[in-house]
Amino acid sequence: MAEQEMLLVGSKAKAALKEHDVNVGGDALDGLNSVIHDYIRQAAKRATENGRKTVRAHDFTC
Repeated sequence: MAEQEMLLVGSKAKAALKEHDVNVGGDALDGLNSVIHDYIRQAAKRATENGRKTVRAHDFTC
């Protein structure tokens, strides 16, 4: 799979995870970034299928 642009602010994501008293593995941010890319693809597809060019908050929910 091609390298995906990082959409996260790494320090903020790590801090948010550490608030839950967990350590952050070296690949954790890449995994989270991949999930975000998937959500964006799904939301864009949902908006398009509904005849819209605007992605709305509800496009990110199931």
